[in-house]
Amino acid sequence: MASKANKPELIVNGKRLDGRDFNQLRPIKIEANVLKNATGSAYLEWGNNKVLAAVYGPVEAQPKHMADPSKAIIKCRYSMAPFSSLSEHNRSGPNRRATEISKVTKEVFEKVLMLNEFPGSQINIFIEILQSDGGTRAAGITAASVALASSGLHMRDLVYAVSVGKIGEHLVLDLDMIEDNYSDSDMPMAISPRNGEVLLLQMDGEYTKDELERAFKMAADAGKEIGNVQRNALKSIYENIDSKYKGE
Repeated sequence: MASKANKPELIVNGKRLDGRDFNQLRPIKIEANVLKNATGSAYLEWGNNKVLAAVYGPVEAQPKHMADPSKAIIKCRYSMAPFSSLSEHNRSGPNRRATEISKVTKEVFEKVLMLNEFPGSQINIFIEILQSDGGTRAAGITAASVALASSGLHMRDLVYAVSVGKIGEHLVLDLDMIEDNYSDSDMPMAISPRNGEVLLLQMDGEYTKDELERAFKMAADAGKEIGNVQRNALKSIYENIDSKYKGE
């Protein structure tokens, strides 16, 4: 989080700076199968975030000594394009934050992919942030989930991710960059909606027990909206195929 010395007023007349209510998501748009050569892919716009996710594999595990004879391994790379935000300008190569997000994203999908179906192999997940405006960790996981589903790999659930933060006494859903920088707390989480299992929970700041319960409720309610967008993106793949054959 940024220094609070010059903290801007984040809530004015009961509204956030972008006009949203406390429990309102930014607009989300997802398109699946956008890359011809990937096994599965997705392009996501979430507010001003723009994210491309791609899946390749299963392929032979490399290096070979890393292979697991009982299941596939996952390799994940989250990265921000040098032009994605002012703070990333002219920066190249992985940094500590990107390495950490790559690791936690890998752990999320290890819980939902049926890795035992491809022993000795490797599944590669790439998440590229083309434009950043806060919440890229959640946006990347949400996009990667659609990319994995479009690849045809068997999954136990279609995961989504979202953040809940705290501004003063208010809990707010889906923080943008200025809110992320100056909020009192921020808690990104990834959830398996079928059983409500929390697959990722990271916390920057403090929450009371009551605030945590309300935050989980906000995230679960938001998941219904996010899940609809994810499923519609996947449905459109088959609708486009159907339309193509009907037109021939």
